[in-house]
Amino acid sequence: MSVIADQAAEVTVSEPSLIGRGFMAYQRFDVVLHRDGEPPLQQRRDLLRANKVAAVLPVDLARGEVVLIRQFRLTAHFVTGRGEMVEIVAGRVDEGETPAEAASRECVEEIGAAPSRLVELYSVLPTPGITDESVTFFLGLIDASNLPERCGLAEETEEIRPFAVSIDAAIAALESGLVANALLVSALQWLALHRDRLQDYARNPAA
Repeated sequence: MSVIADQAAEVTVSEPSLIGRGFMAYQRFDVVLHRDGEPPLQQRRDLLRANKVAAVLPVDLARGEVVLIRQFRLTAHFVTGRGEMVEIVAGRVDEGETPAEAASRECVEEIGAAPSRLVELYSVLPTPGITDESVTFFLGLIDASNLPERCGLAEETEEIRPFAVSIDAAIAALESGLVANALLVSALQWLALHRDRLQDYARNPAA
């Protein structure tokens, strides 16, 4: 049986041309995909250069709670009509930062609580057809007993509202289908699979 895994491609990629730039650069590439025994396949692909993101599932083990946030997203407003999304902590990795450093900083900025420990879990490409965004997920161990009502950076015009819920309630939200943020869904799926081993992860990241 062949291994089910991503693998390297034999491909030629042009230098990028800039289509536009806002908060991020939007670039175009000409691609030649080389195929065994077949003519090369020529493609043109446009990418939003979003780069690295750190995402954190903040858990208070003593209270059996997960900390989530509410934040307005224009995309959700357009697509589902529910722009006030429920999410987990997440943000871009700044130049010179490691994903773990960004994860800790984002916890302070978005929920007002620094994790006592971070455990790296997994990484994904959430939308590889349109952006190079790469998300590394962490389990963050926190104290959820004194969350602020609002968080976020004024210079980024953020309004973020953190709140704590039981692990049962978080997993029930996943099962309800009423939350659509992909990072939240992914993190809660991990939580549903590993909730009985959270203490092991807290003691031993390789659990």
